Amino acid sequence: MENKHTLNQFEAPVSAAMTDYARDGALAFHTPGHKQGLGAHRLLRELITAEGLRQEVSLMEELDDLHEPEGCIKRAEALAAELWGAQDTLFIINGTTGGIHAMLLGTLAPGDEVLVPRNAHRSIIGGIILAGAVPVYIQPELEPALGIAMGLSVRNVRRAVTEHPHAKALLAVYPTYYGFCCDLQAIAVLVHERGMLLLVDEAHGAHLRFSDRLPSQALELGADAVAQSTHKLLGSLTQTSMVHIGSGRVDRQRIRQAAGLLQSTSPNQLLLASLDIARLQMAEEGGERLAGAVRLSERLRAAVNSIDGLYGPGEELCSKAEDRGAAAMDAAKLTVNLDGLGISGQEAELVLRHRYKIQCELSDPRNLLFIMSMADTEREAERLLAALKSLAGEYAGAGNREQVNMAAMPVPIQRLNPREAFFAPVETVPLEQAAGCIAAETAAFYPPGIPLLCPGEEITREVISYIRHYQAMGLRLSGPADGSLHRIRICKGHKIDG
Repeated sequence: MENKHTLNQFEAPVSAAMTDYARDGALAFHTPGHKQGLGAHRLLRELITAEGLRQEVSLMEELDDLHEPEGCIKRAEALAAELWGAQDTLFIINGTTGGIHAMLLGTLAPGDEVLVPRNAHRSIIGGIILAGAVPVYIQPELEPALGIAMGLSVRNVRRAVTEHPHAKALLAVYPTYYGFCCDLQAIAVLVHERGMLLLVDEAHGAHLRFSDRLPSQALELGADAVAQSTHKLLGSLTQTSMVHIGSGRVDRQRIRQAAGLLQSTSPNQLLLASLDIARLQMAEEGGERLAGAVRLSERLRAAVNSIDGLYGPGEELCSKAEDRGAAAMDAAKLTVNLDGLGISGQEAELVLRHRYKIQCELSDPRNLLFIMSMADTEREAERLLAALKSLAGEYAGAGNREQVNMAAMPVPIQRLNPREAFFAPVETVPLEQAAGCIAAETAAFYPPGIPLLCPGEEITREVISYIRHYQAMGLRLSGPADGSLHRIRICKGHKIDG
């Protein structure tokens, strides 16, 4: 990594190199085929500015090489490492999915056990398949007030590391989609005492570094490597992310090698520049902009809690007790629970979108989630609040449909590791005929987002009954090729007797 004493956080080296190349006037006999916009279709020219098309080139000497950076990309990554407090940082241009895959492929070997929350994002299962690792699932805590999964409790992690002392790593999700943060510092102590790595899916936490009114970022709490979605709450383009190296326990060169296997050899320079510029923006005004977003969100939360029928959860759901899955909460995330109204989250999302022209981040049967970022102002906050007041007034009094209690979900037995299941011959059968078969796909209800089945697990009659029960209540399945799960993909030739 470049000497920090030579770094200037108020420059954007990738963007500067692109500008210099575009202004140099060299006649283009190279990719891309639109030749710096000269051959671009009118719609593409309207979509991307003329200057953006002039700079949409790559692989020239001064533009550096993402896989072996020695120039402007190396400098930009060093600036990011300094700003986020990492030992090293890698730019990722195929999303945090790509970052998680690189992190897992760069730290695990075939047959290694890895401790994973049961509600892990599908990208984590993909990384485990690529690495040939063996997942050991840990149940996250459920929050009855919201019907969603929280983080891992220290109690459950302690049990897992005791029962699986040879596990290579634990991969934690911090924070959750809804903004709840497990006690990662205590978890870091547990796994490091046993010689394990702490890897973190921090897709929703790239902004935590920049406000003391937010939970600490994972790097500050002991994470050995972290994958962040820079685009989710900061200012880079969609599908741009970073992987931060937090300690010498991981081999940073092996993670870079893994990223090289997984990323394009022709990276879009606009994506790389957007990461560089997002870092510059946070260096220039990150603290001020994030403080504004947190203030807006906290005022909105208080206002929501004054509206009959609505509940905006906050720190009252957080505790550092060993049996709790949330020790802190990202105040920039605003969850609105609708249990006091006669409308589901999915119905409310459609009303807000089409009647009030407001789009939430996600909905589930009981909640709406809104993200407050540095882009928001009082005007946006007041418009959202007015729409929520109107919604509550229209649907007040009826009470929501039957609340879902997912606490008693059956835990299937893992018969094949996910990689074996991925490469096994597959056939499709009616779900009711699949008892004793091995799942070749994931099936989860949202919320809480905890898979009922993962690839390689046995399908039991209990699981089939559970799925049908909650489908009848209107919950949405995610993961299977057949979204209704009339039929399920199974590993051919792996029927379990008895």
